[in-house]
Amino acid sequence: MPHTSDAAAPDDDHSRIDPGEIAVGVVIGRASEYFDFFVYGIASVLVFPAVFFPFEQRLEGTLWAFVVFSFAFIARPFGTVISMEIQRRFGRETKLTLALFVLGTSTAGIAFLPGYASLGFTSIVLLSIFRFGQGLAFGGSWDGLPSLLALNAPANRRGWYAMLGQLGAPIGFFVASALFAYLYSSLTLEDFLDWGWRYTFYVAFAINVVALFARLRLVAADEYARLLEERELQPTSVVELVRSQGSNLLIGAFAALASYALFHLITVFPLSWITLYSNQAITEFLVIQMIGAVLGAGGIVASGLIADRIGRRSTLGGLAGLIAVFSGFAPTLLDGGRIGQDVFILLGFILLGLSYGQAAGAVTGNFEAKYRYTGAALTTDLAWLIGAAFAPLVALGLSAHFGLAYVSVYLLSGAAGTLAALGLNRALVRD
Repeated sequence: MPHTSDAAAPDDDHSRIDPGEIAVGVVIGRASEYFDFFVYGIASVLVFPAVFFPFEQRLEGTLWAFVVFSFAFIARPFGTVISMEIQRRFGRETKLTLALFVLGTSTAGIAFLPGYASLGFTSIVLLSIFRFGQGLAFGGSWDGLPSLLALNAPANRRGWYAMLGQLGAPIGFFVASALFAYLYSSLTLEDFLDWGWRYTFYVAFAINVVALFARLRLVAADEYARLLEERELQPTSVVELVRSQGSNLLIGAFAALASYALFHLITVFPLSWITLYSNQAITEFLVIQMIGAVLGAGGIVASGLIADRIGRRSTLGGLAGLIAVFSGFAPTLLDGGRIGQDVFILLGFILLGLSYGQAAGAVTGNFEAKYRYTGAALTTDLAWLIGAAFAPLVALGLSAHFGLAYVSVYLLSGAAGTLAALGLNRALVRD
């Protein structure tokens, strides 16, 4: 099987390209995406059960909201496939412009969407369509900047530059949680459910439009267009990619499964559990999660330093083992009252930061050069779909009906997936 290193060392022609400049574009793009994800995720717990599923009990309404939540992750691979074909035919600028339009339309549509009381079941259908549209847009927004950053990073700093884009996750989560905490504490519940929550989607719309325009301007510049072409970061046929590099797609998707499984189990799922089964105030819990996001950001930064010393694959494998250990304590902590729940969040965010910091493209170096652009995009999509799309739904459904022990099972399966994929990858590389 053809194999290349995780990131080729930049040659003299490319040494003048500042990786820091590329990193700014990566952080801006990812922070805007994560903000949108978390705005929708938090709304799925605090808003949508009452607004779109009032005919169900609170638990069932939240589960239905999580079903719709998953639609964006199901749509992402389709968005990537469609957008790659658009880019091949009409160019990168056209692809990103269409992604901007679909994303803006979908997010604004949710912001203005009347609830079940006004439209009945039609409101749920429209919410599902808009959510699917968000996923298509995020799949279409792949700009290749993370791969470009990896290829232009100094050979001894690849772990450091790999973590930069991942900082978008805690940044996006912190801002989304702060916005919801402010609105939830400042308004009556009636006003919050009537119109207050809509402001978060107005903000998401504005941030994503600005961020996509900024990335569009960056990748459209002649200097970056030349560099993307010289590094062979161009779309290829998805059918050809699957036939030639299908095993690499699967290994890449599972290599960071522990991180993705943990991702929504300490962000979206705990909020739903606290809302349904705890007396802890929602605003106070959001503040705890904001503190966790800060710790997570610190963990992401630390992961870059660790990975540059021991290697990215070793970092991911070691953290998968720690996540497996953490999974054993998860039920006790979640069922341990306010202190236990807070410890679960804070410790979970630290582990998430350390592992997620190196989760992006850890084994995309396996792809031949001409497949790396499309392969990196689809690997990310599949990792989200397998590891995170259904995590809140499965965790809440199983724990509510059968006990919190199933949270442990879910996390443990993610850790096992990561260790198995990394082990298989090592065997293939040796061969």
